[in-house]
Amino acid sequence: MDKIVFLDRDGTINQEVEYLHRPEDLVILPGVPEALKRLKAHGFRLVVVTNQAGVARGYYKEEDVVSLHETLNQYLSKEGAAIDRFFYCPHHPVHGIGKYKKKCHCRKPETGMFEMAEACFTVDKAHSYMIGDKRLDTEAGRRYGVSSILVGTGYGADIYQTMTEEEKEKSFDFYASSMKEAVDFILLREGGRSTWNP
Repeated sequence: MDKIVFLDRDGTINQEVEYLHRPEDLVILPGVPEALKRLKAHGFRLVVVTNQAGVARGYYKEEDVVSLHETLNQYLSKEGAAIDRFFYCPHHPVHGIGKYKKKCHCRKPETGMFEMAEACFTVDKAHSYMIGDKRLDTEAGRRYGVSSILVGTGYGADIYQTMTEEEKEKSFDFYASSMKEAVDFILLREGGRSTWNP
């Protein structure tokens, strides 16, 4: 079975840019390639699951999403941290245009993108994780049945500070200030040890 770390994209892997779609605006967050490389070294598959409402709103096309993911993976591949699969939701139930205006099962916090990954992997949910900077990310992971980590990059730190202890308990399993800390948590929980130092 496959151990998978599902990852949100914007604010988690790369800097949050409103409706990011141009490769020249892509900036990888510090420490992310090294952290993802550690996961791969410990046998994890990396799968991006990202809501892309900009497609639904007509701000950019699906082809732009695919192109951006190719650029992202070109960079991560050089660092030994390539993403194994990308899944995106191009819909929005309210602001979508044409065929993209729909209430779908793939838009997080629904679990459709996680289920799409099952066509490529045999997901070992007991040893798989979701990392994201929003509650809809971590809640989607929990709905799917994997452990969820809220990361403090992107919107994560601000969200964490406004949540009650009860909300935190319901929304995620661990809060990490950075991707490095999230990976430290995963590897410690999985019994892995790494000699990597930032």
